[in-house]
Amino acid sequence: MTSDTPRLRADAQRNVEGIRLAALDVFRAHGLNSPLDEVARAAGVSKGTIYHRFGGRQGLIDAVVEDLVAERIKGIITEVSAIDDPVERFESYLRQIWLLQYDEPAANDVLLRALPGSAPLAALCEHANRVAGGFLGEAQATGKIRDDLTSEDVYLLIWERGIIARACDQQHREGFTRSFEHTLRGLRSGS
Repeated sequence: MTSDTPRLRADAQRNVEGIRLAALDVFRAHGLNSPLDEVARAAGVSKGTIYHRFGGRQGLIDAVVEDLVAERIKGIITEVSAIDDPVERFESYLRQIWLLQYDEPAANDVLLRALPGSAPLAALCEHANRVAGGFLGEAQATGKIRDDLTSEDVYLLIWERGIIARACDQQHREGFTRSFEHTLRGLRSGS
């Protein structure tokens, strides 16, 4: 908190933290477009309190994005960056991002840019795309990944998988995984 930011009373601070925790639970389970009424109900406050404390949906999402999704994506990047083989690193990145999209509707919403007005979400998505582009370039340098594949193509593959994850909520994780393994094989040179 900066010196010009007013300090909240203890009960107001508890409300803010309760709203944040409720938003994390609701958004993780149902995505970023979950009704604010649901968040308010889970936090035990009125919807008006959310607007008063966060300015609305966008402010609430911006307040929780780091805890909600950013740490997961940064964790994937860190884990995958430790893989020595560039092709394995690139494919592992895609696998983990695709599974994150399947497992967490809020992460999927971020990667699909469902809320383009959010600067923190846009920055996170751009970072993930730059990393994917770097992994792609390193993998292509081995000659094992198609050289006609572009960073934009990779972004579209992530976007397509997100749409599939959203549309196929009845599909089992194994089927989703099997499907994207076919896609990965198609990215190899000579396939």
